[in-house]
Amino acid sequence: MVGRSGREAVFDQLPGLIGDWQPDFVIVNGENAAGGFGITEAIFKATLDAGADCVTTGNHVWDQREALVFADRHERFLRPANYPAGTPGKGANIYEARNGARVMVANIMGTVFMHPELDDAFRCGEAMLQNVQLGRDADVIFVDFHAEATSEKLCFAHFVDGRVSAVVGTHTHCPTADHQILPGGTAYLSDAGMCGVYDSSLGMDKEEPLQRFITKIPKGRFEAAIGEATLSGVGIEIDDASGLATRIAPLRMGPTLENVTPW
Repeated sequence: MVGRSGREAVFDQLPGLIGDWQPDFVIVNGENAAGGFGITEAIFKATLDAGADCVTTGNHVWDQREALVFADRHERFLRPANYPAGTPGKGANIYEARNGARVMVANIMGTVFMHPELDDAFRCGEAMLQNVQLGRDADVIFVDFHAEATSEKLCFAHFVDGRVSAVVGTHTHCPTADHQILPGGTAYLSDAGMCGVYDSSLGMDKEEPLQRFITKIPKGRFEAAIGEATLSGVGIEIDDASGLATRIAPLRMGPTLENVTPW
């Protein structure tokens, strides 16, 4: 979700989509929900009220300083797991889905072109899977891999293929068309895209970033774009017996991109 337009589109449309499609579990990345920079506790709670079962984040998680305080209060709020020990909040958790399944959601951040000082994403993922195994400890394992480099996202997915249900990338705000089920049964998508205004620069009003590209001089703050937003995401179906994916399909609903729904 990016800014007011993005989050209001989610709040307005998600309850109806849940009613129509009856998903067992809904994950929303909320790291850009507050004016494009971070998320407040009020927005986090409103996202749950709209039907989300878990809210993931990424490199903007602490842009709203109150997140450092409320992160420890909410089990359904996740920050990247490869932050240093002692960082507020959780990087992964196990939840009960509407059908009773045990769903582990892990939020991991890439380091290529981003934050090389973080713990290695691959070692972080391996450590998690040593503690929580698909089928034994969780019926579904979903990874929000928040990263810049598509190669890092895809290589991580191959690294955990067959050991997690799905790896879905976030961060670039641009939905990709490479949704697939990997040879081992893990669903993969490089980037789910954003819920926000696509007539923009990644959900931000385009005038300021455009001027910075042209003049190399900042003239003001980045502001979230205002207008009719497009919902972007992905729907995944999981086999109850194996915990691996049987289907993955994109979601795009709004005025700018070609519309497609997973069901």
